[in-house]
Amino acid sequence: MEKIWSKTAGRDCTLSDFLLHDMGLTKRQIKQAKFRENGICVGGVKARITYALKAGERVDVKLEEQHTASPQLVPTQGKLDILYEDEDLLCVNKPSGLVVHPSHGHYTDSLSNMLAYYFQKRGEHVRIRSIGRLDKDTSGIVVFARNQAAAGRLAEQKQQEKFRKEYLAVVEGCPEKDEGVIRGKIDKMQGELMKMCVSPQGKTAVTRYQVLKRMENSSLVKLSLSSGRTHQIRVHMAWIGHPLLGDSLYGGSMEKIRRAALHAFCVTLFQPFTGEKIRVQAPLPGDMQKCLEAERSEIR
Repeated sequence: MEKIWSKTAGRDCTLSDFLLHDMGLTKRQIKQAKFRENGICVGGVKARITYALKAGERVDVKLEEQHTASPQLVPTQGKLDILYEDEDLLCVNKPSGLVVHPSHGHYTDSLSNMLAYYFQKRGEHVRIRSIGRLDKDTSGIVVFARNQAAAGRLAEQKQQEKFRKEYLAVVEGCPEKDEGVIRGKIDKMQGELMKMCVSPQGKTAVTRYQVLKRMENSSLVKLSLSSGRTHQIRVHMAWIGHPLLGDSLYGGSMEKIRRAALHAFCVTLFQPFTGEKIRVQAPLPGDMQKCLEAERSEIR
């Protein structure tokens, strides 16, 4: 399968500069295209990347997709809540308790297995490529690229923070400020298999939060990340004294919910080839809604 992506130059520059910065291709994609028949063309004629491109000239790049589905991925029938889909990507609302990719003990019952079945049933050979992932117990939106070229462009958007994911969490207590930024390096906790902690030796992590609703004993908080560390939101909220409800690993109460009350509710990104802004939202799941209903709103 091949995808031809075309774009007209809006300035004078080298072809390589245009491919990198105007078309947003990765160096690997450019290298692969160079060695394909008519892989990179200007005005319908194959061109070297050193070519002096003029404003108004059309550039065509042949992005080749693999013809096989994901190897060793067993297609498994399951219910998928697809929130958005086009020829290059799709956004799926993942329920809590479901892993994104096959892992120990979950070789055939992951979200990826279900997507493999979805594509197989439609007669499509698509490799499963997630753009980021969610923990097993975290619910919400997971984005998948439908081809290699889209995966590269979406990954680049993540690096440039143009791909934005926002979360909702129900936390214990009420943060003192209505909004704030948490900066604390995150590392593995010594002697623990799964637990992370804030440590000077850890990796840089930044979490932004905004309190949406204050209740007697808990708060509904919106969060976004400038980094993507393991358990980042859970660690940071516990660090400032407001662990997520249901998050027993980091000190959260299990009284009202049996998993960390965290939901990826909104994703904003740009269509990899048209540049159209796409915003997708997933409704708050039932268990988190019950958490809110169980609390009496505080009159301020």
